[in-house]
Amino acid sequence: MSTTPFDMTRAEAFAGRMVDVINHAGLALMTSVGHRTGLFDVLAGSDAMTSDELALEAGCNERYVREWLGAMTVGRVVEHDPEAGTYALPEEHAAFLTRAAAPDNLAVTTQYIAVLGSVEDEIVRCFMEGGGVPYERFGRFHDVMAEESAQSTISGLVDHILPLVSGLTVRLEQGIRVADLGCGRGLALAELAGRYPQSSFTGYDLSSDAIASAHAYAESRRLGNLRFEVRDLTTFDTDAEPCSFDLVTTFDAVHDQASPRALLKGIHRSLADDGVYLMQDIDGHSHHHADVDVPLASFLYTISCMHCMTVSLAQGGEGLGAMWGMELAESLIREAGFTSFDATRLEHDPVNVYVVARP
Repeated sequence: MSTTPFDMTRAEAFAGRMVDVINHAGLALMTSVGHRTGLFDVLAGSDAMTSDELALEAGCNERYVREWLGAMTVGRVVEHDPEAGTYALPEEHAAFLTRAAAPDNLAVTTQYIAVLGSVEDEIVRCFMEGGGVPYERFGRFHDVMAEESAQSTISGLVDHILPLVSGLTVRLEQGIRVADLGCGRGLALAELAGRYPQSSFTGYDLSSDAIASAHAYAESRRLGNLRFEVRDLTTFDTDAEPCSFDLVTTFDAVHDQASPRALLKGIHRSLADDGVYLMQDIDGHSHHHADVDVPLASFLYTISCMHCMTVSLAQGGEGLGAMWGMELAESLIREAGFTSFDATRLEHDPVNVYVVARP
């Protein structure tokens, strides 16, 4: 038992902080609802509105809209004129809450709270019994990931990410073989395939639902140089075809794998001698104390525990988690056989780090 005197001031300050946490958690859920229903978009494009006007314009039920506006008012997200009975979304707030604000739309990210909450019972069971929660239990996770990817990855892909590899754009224009592992719905590959028709693109993912969506999207855009395949990458270190790709990418995918080491060794095996591996992953550290000042660190550890780690453990994997850290990432990438590791932080993306590695 601690012999340190109980500090009432410290205790009250912490209680106040926890009240804020509870309030902000509720506000995050309501922000997600406002995004999914388009309420923020309607408010941002209009003058001050009554709840009736907003509900009509957004195609929503007025009673629910009115209660939502209450949460937004007390949360100081919207401004309310009680005499006129109207509500308005300040321009400065709309700059971070509307679809028009992408890639700065933080309302997209709030959707993860409900998605993760949907598996809380199963996560609690895992705390007691071990094991993991399989990928297919996460409902809308792929929807949210695709939307998030459109903001953080695709919006900066051509102007910010590809230039990290010297000469890559020219090679893509001339024609090279590209693979994206853990591709999800394949939005990044589709963007590249449409822009660089001389190159060929292949996407692998464990989720059949994600690959089905990727196929449908590629067909809708008539991208003949793009193909997708449902594939378990657990043994990629041994079944990857040697020298089959000139560029391999992973976007927030390595830490989810059952066997990240096998994936990285497979990537090294699959690359041509002059090939390049481009990895986007969470910009954290491999030690908890070093993550205290990382932006969104608590949120990222939550996603790690309730999705990334548990999905890997459900496959009998290592369960690295999203916060595996760049120190460990560099160690594993070099262990896989890569001779270089160059990490870059991009101004438009405060959450991720971009790594260029060569065989």
